[in-house]
Amino acid sequence: MNLSLLLIIAANVVVSLKGFNDFSFFERYKFNIGAIQRGEHIRSVTSGFLHVDYTHLFFNMITLYFFAPLVIRNFNGSKFLLIYFVSLLAGSLLATVFHKNEYHYSAVGASGAVTGVLYSAILLQPGMKLFLFFIPIPIPAYIFGIGYLLYSIYGMKNRLGNIGHTAHFGGAIGGYLVTLLLMPSLVVEETLMVILLAIPIVILFVLEKTGKI
Repeated sequence: MNLSLLLIIAANVVVSLKGFNDFSFFERYKFNIGAIQRGEHIRSVTSGFLHVDYTHLFFNMITLYFFAPLVIRNFNGSKFLLIYFVSLLAGSLLATVFHKNEYHYSAVGASGAVTGVLYSAILLQPGMKLFLFFIPIPIPAYIFGIGYLLYSIYGMKNRLGNIGHTAHFGGAIGGYLVTLLLMPSLVVEETLMVILLAIPIVILFVLEKTGKI
């Protein structure tokens, strides 16, 4: 396993285990709109290493384990870390913007960063096949990526479940943009995929500008 990936997984495990066993630690470093508006901006980063429970931690880390190597092979460990942390911060930033009037809104989890890595992997290899637990046939990665973000928009609009859809979406935007900045040749080589994967992002901002989300 690449050292950068190992360090990220280890950090998530260590911080999450600390949070599981120390309620005050968890509360001090989770994402919270009120606290961030008071100047506690560190929460935008630390919340990305906390998780609600072992299941939450496992699914985020197993997703990262499967998709991060593709990003690392195309770039390197340092650029993987750049994509990871920009995606984490983009997820927190979008959540801060969309929930700015919800003083008590809170969230934890690496989902924003992991979604950014996933979206980066999809952009790098849009034709790869993904097998999902509930669908017995392989799905092209780009179809999954577009569908996932459209579902996230639906979740944001309808406050669906106890899931940080906004952070997922922000993370995807971060992963998408950094990947294109690091490999601008994709715009020429994979023009159609670059446009298709941008569609949910455009839809989100149109809905936001028109006050429909």
